[in-house]
Amino acid sequence: MSVSWGQSPINRTGEKDLAPRLIALSPERPLGDDAARDLVRASLFAFPRDVCELGTVPKSQSPGARAVCAIGAFDGVHRGHRVLISRAREEADARGDELVVVTFSPDPSVVLSPGHPQRMLLSDEARLRALGAAPGVDRLVVIDFTPELAALPYDRFVREVLGGLADLDRIVVGADFRLGAGGAGDVDALSELGRIDGFGVVGMELADEGGAPITATRIRGLLAEGAVEEAAGLLGRCHHVSGAVEHGRGEGTGFGFPTANVRVGEGVALPAEGVYAGYVACGDLAWPAAINVGKPRSFSPGEEGAPFLEATLLGFAGDLYGTRVSVVFVRWLRAPRTFGSVGELERVVLGNVDWVRRTLGEKNVELAGGGGS
Repeated sequence: MSVSWGQSPINRTGEKDLAPRLIALSPERPLGDDAARDLVRASLFAFPRDVCELGTVPKSQSPGARAVCAIGAFDGVHRGHRVLISRAREEADARGDELVVVTFSPDPSVVLSPGHPQRMLLSDEARLRALGAAPGVDRLVVIDFTPELAALPYDRFVREVLGGLADLDRIVVGADFRLGAGGAGDVDALSELGRIDGFGVVGMELADEGGAPITATRIRGLLAEGAVEEAAGLLGRCHHVSGAVEHGRGEGTGFGFPTANVRVGEGVALPAEGVYAGYVACGDLAWPAAINVGKPRSFSPGEEGAPFLEATLLGFAGDLYGTRVSVVFVRWLRAPRTFGSVGELERVVLGNVDWVRRTLGEKNVELAGGGGS
């Protein structure tokens, strides 16, 4: 039997049960065509809605309306972020306001921790696409985060930056949120400023899962352990990374399957070294894939260098060199290892590919329409 996902993850805020559903996947419980399409679409935020470009501020859709502003870096746009945006929408509806989501580019960690920025769950492009597609968002405002902005006191940020964007009625942030120079603008400080300037502040407790808050830091930790299913449970979607396909060593093609060596940026949050089942997407198509994350072992033991990502694609024919693709991580398959012979390597790799074939499919998934072909 194939796994039924019910209502599409695209239209769901939580997907609380996503992790156990991914863990349950197996050749005996494969993913059907429709479920595969929904899963990949949701993971890539493939929504039919435009978002603003970096540095632009769209005009209000409701002239004269006051605004509820939800503010944050929103890396990952995870379940906790979506709960916060949903609460902001409720505030806006109750007060007849528009909902303005305010975020920053680049992520503040890039400016605040130069040389040691945290690895990002989403690229700027994907983060903005996800925020712009969140239900109920009237405007998405992207503020250029510079050292000068970081040094601005929180009261000046609220009055000069936010005040220049909207007539503030409410600010909605997480309970641990801090704004302005030295992080002085916490919920209490913003609330006091609001009493003076005539706006309210909602400091939401962080969404909880399994007795711990849902945070981007927690999700990064799960990915660092290879726990992509648990990370997906907190994200509400499967984790994905994007990069350009380049020429690799060519060993994979000797097993009879096309491979894509994907070069991702250094600031991307890759899962731990190992082999995963997932999909490689390009345009409106995605292919089931066995995905290897790690440094060369059997062919070039001891070789130094950045981790690489090599995906063995099922149902693909053609040339992806130079093309930008997205790689979606669905299931952990095995830890990395060194093989004693090419024959042993081939048996294990073909076993991984067969698991993907029997569980995720052996043909492309059409993201824009019906099934695969």
